[in-house]
Amino acid sequence: MMLEGKSGPYFSSLDSSIDILKKRAQELIENINESRQKDHALMTNFRDSLKIKVSDLTEKLEERMYQIYNHHNKIIQEKLQEFTQKMAKISHLETELKQVCHTVETVYKDLCVQPEATTLEEEQIHKDGEC
Repeated sequence: MMLEGKSGPYFSSLDSSIDILKKRAQELIENINESRQKDHALMTNFRDSLKIKVSDLTEKLEERMYQIYNHHNKIIQEKLQEFTQKMAKISHLETELKQVCHTVETVYKDLCVQPEATTLEEEQIHKDGEC
């Protein structure tokens, strides 16, 4: 047996096996790191692609939203114009009604005015009737 500083075939075979295991472990670690880099690149590409898709969809949604706003604005504008016209008509009718009321009031007062030559008895009859 050779234990005095010389390696025998057993130890050299053991050293060789350890070197092979170290090399294999290093290769596995490198493979894992390469795989992780590929995964990272894939996720980066996926994220970028997703951002583009989301941006496109957001833009389309925004365009559609503004189309709807414009459509609603036209409807609102038409309704406001109708409302303004109706309010003007109401104001005109209100003025006409006030004129009619004033005319009726004037006619009523004219009918109720007694001639100065009436007698006291006629005045009393007139007061009892109260125009």
